[in-house]
Amino acid sequence: MNSTTSTKEKEISITKEAIIKEAKRIEENCLYTSKGHFASSRFWSNFHLWIGVPTVLLAGIAGTLSFASFTNHNLISGIISIIIVVLTSLTTFLNPKERADIHLSSGNNYDSLLSKIRIFWTIECRREESDDILTSKLKDFSYERDRLNRDCPQVPKLAYLKAKKGIEAGEASYVVDNN
Repeated sequence: MNSTTSTKEKEISITKEAIIKEAKRIEENCLYTSKGHFASSRFWSNFHLWIGVPTVLLAGIAGTLSFASFTNHNLISGIISIIIVVLTSLTTFLNPKERADIHLSSGNNYDSLLSKIRIFWTIECRREESDDILTSKLKDFSYERDRLNRDCPQVPKLAYLKAKKGIEAGEASYVVDNN
């Protein structure tokens, strides 16, 4: 009985296994962080609309009431104007559009790193490169993730939990991975 293998696969070294394992950790971290940023971006985009649309509508109503001739139009117009000031102040203070853009950009940056690290551990680590070269590349990915962690805003806990729930429900899965 011949015990030789017919494929050209080589046994992976212990160091390569550790490199792949650490790369998978970075990938998982990037997945959860990117999805958390995308959830935050959606929240702030919706918040911008929830505040902006009523503000515009109320401003139109207040402007129309200023020309009305019924008795209580000054009181109603004044109340609506106060609501407009509050909503506009909230929008200015919270700046939901900018927050949405920052979280979207952060999510895209983490997603980009996620793709690079996945290609690294699924393809590059299977090549004939030395463990030293692979370790150096892994360190570069780790430094990039650390830089993103420093430069990007923190993902709010609710956005993280929403992202986690979506990931666990399969929202981040690819059909090709299920075959």
